[in-house]
Amino acid sequence: MRRLPALLAMLPLLVMAAVPAPSDVLPTRVEQGIHDRIAAGEYPAMVVAVVNGKKSHVYGFGKLTNGQAPDADTVFSIGSVTKTFTATLLAHAVQQNQLKLDEPVAKLLPGFTVPTHDGKFITLGNLATQHSGLPRLPGNLAPTDMQNPYADYDGKKLKTFLAGYTLPRDPGSSYEYSNLGVGLLGYALAQHAGMSYNALLQKQIFHPLGMNSSATSLNDAMRERLAQGHDASGKPADVWNLDALAGAGAIESTGGDMLRYLQANMGVTTTPLHAAMQLAHSPRADAKGGQRIGLVWMTRPDTGGDVLWHNGMTGGYASFMGFRKDGSRGVVILTNIASSVDDLGFAALLDDAPLAPVRKQVGLDKAALDEYTGSYRLAPGFILKVFSDDDQLYAQATGQGPIPMYASARDEFFAKVADISLTFKRDAPGKISSLVLHQNGDHPAPRLSADDADSGPQSITLKPVPAQQDHGVRYHHQRWADHGSTDRTASISDLRQCPRPLFLPCGGCKDRFRARH
Repeated sequence: MRRLPALLAMLPLLVMAAVPAPSDVLPTRVEQGIHDRIAAGEYPAMVVAVVNGKKSHVYGFGKLTNGQAPDADTVFSIGSVTKTFTATLLAHAVQQNQLKLDEPVAKLLPGFTVPTHDGKFITLGNLATQHSGLPRLPGNLAPTDMQNPYADYDGKKLKTFLAGYTLPRDPGSSYEYSNLGVGLLGYALAQHAGMSYNALLQKQIFHPLGMNSSATSLNDAMRERLAQGHDASGKPADVWNLDALAGAGAIESTGGDMLRYLQANMGVTTTPLHAAMQLAHSPRADAKGGQRIGLVWMTRPDTGGDVLWHNGMTGGYASFMGFRKDGSRGVVILTNIASSVDDLGFAALLDDAPLAPVRKQVGLDKAALDEYTGSYRLAPGFILKVFSDDDQLYAQATGQGPIPMYASARDEFFAKVADISLTFKRDAPGKISSLVLHQNGDHPAPRLSADDADSGPQSITLKPVPAQQDHGVRYHHQRWADHGSTDRTASISDLRQCPRPLFLPCGGCKDRFRARH
């Protein structure tokens, strides 16, 4: 692949593809899109593992902080793609007649009090299909280190939360993406096997597939090859460590290892996990946006062929894994910044999947940012509050957490964690009078006067903690009480599926779960 000229970008990295590669495995428009985004500073480095027919290859793009190009052995956090491994562990146990999908998870956790609703138990299948009724995150998640928010959430805290939680509905009745739910599933499977979650992965998946550079905690050899993570603003971010909720997003891996996992899931290679993987893939329940869910795996219907997929994001990394149901194409994308790669993933699989425009971030001083601050009415009772903090603009919808917005030009801003952008409009004297939210369409919102803003529904302003992203919703914030709720919870996650923060109700989402992954 050709070398591109070095450009001044958010991250001062020389842009070039890491390794020579065939031109007929990764679609040209996707390869060029990656080059363009790295040149614009959207991603510092990226590794893409591709299967196209009988051909496969691992591509490297960009530069690491040591000046080297990433390759098939570079280590990344894969975030919520970990959940597909948890699903494979469950499916394998079912195939071995060790467990059943309709088995209550409480049976695997002696001494735990797992909530029920009207006599209905949370089953292993409910957890894997995101139909457990459990919330996205436990209410007693209160990190001592916001840069590593899951590290001190142990089995004791998990047990305490479950004992005191009341399910709002019957398990199995509806879809709700839950990091807690799949984390609980991984914890229960490990307890049942009498070993740690990492040891169970090594025994059942990593060793059989030859994934020798994959684990839930970094060894010395992996740490030497780790790509430095970056939050969405480009600042360095560390790998997250997960304890009790490891099954929701703890794995670090490489492009080479993930290619092996991709090929096994696609049936390109013959492995002892084939039947279990097929069981995990099979759709079992409705999800959001017209999609279906199997054991963790999402199925997106498309005229070009159904796609099975999952994505992930932590404080410094993002990932995507997907493949066409017909086995013709598959892709894994790993990058070392908390910025979504979903559109690249779908574009690698579907010729008609759109690619988001390349946006280069420009700097605006505090005085310029303050012009945009205020409250904007998207709909009756639904307000978008725009505010600045530490020379960073944030947007926060009623009942949601704030997300960072980055300027691409005067009056134009975009989010990095989802396909969301804002265009601010000015009146004749040149003052900001309204905005247009671009998210699954264009949604105008007039700017409210101070009196109107004060009398309308109140959004809760959460002061963002710098340099962190919450994949699930993305960006860590201080703890808060939602509209007077006594459940004080940190807005932290990735451990996600679909783009995190959505301003619009999920019913209006395209190809997204709750809020897009």
